[in-house]
Parts: sequence; C-alpha cells; structure tokens
Amino acid sequence: MASEPKSMDEAIRQTVQQKEFKKTDMKKLAARNKQVGGNHYKDCKIQPIDFIMENNLTFCEGNALKYITRHRRKGDGAKDIHKAIHYLEMILEVEYGEE
Repeated sequence: MASEPKSMDEAIRQTVQQKEFKKTDMKKLAARNKQVGGNHYKDCKIQPIDFIMENNLTFCEGNALKYITRHRRKGDGAKDIHKAIHYLEMILEVEYGEE
C-alpha cells in the first residue's frame, strides 16, 4: 500500500503508477500537431508537451519547462523566465517545504 501523498502532484504520481495507461504515439494526435497563437512550440525539435507527457512531469514542472523552452521564441522573454521561476518556487515550497 502506498504511503499518504504529501502533495497533489504526489497523489497524481501514485495514481498513475497504480494504473496502466494506454500509451499513445503523441505525434499521431491531431491536436498535438496544431498550435493556437503562434509557432513557438512547433519549431522545437522536441515539443514541450511530448517531453512533459513522456516523463510524467507534474503541472508545475511542465509549466516551468514550457516557459523555459519558449522564452527566446515568444514575446517578452524575461517575463517567461520569471514565470518559470515562479513555478520552480512553488515546487520548492510544496515538495520541499522551502519558502
């Protein structure tokens, strides 16, 4: 039996580990092959969504990765870095108890 989760992300990880999910080839999905509002992800050799899904990243981890990936490609790069830092700070607080 799994121990009590410390966070929502840990609870999600435990649920995923307890179930077998059908793996889908992400590149075959129609929704994955379109992007609304630009091409700042489609131009990547590895799209952030592919990396996030294949590595079972949490919401905060995925968003940090997303903002880091696009900071040079879209609009205000410094703002995206600040957003990534914000998500990383949330991980530190929730998962490691740091403030």
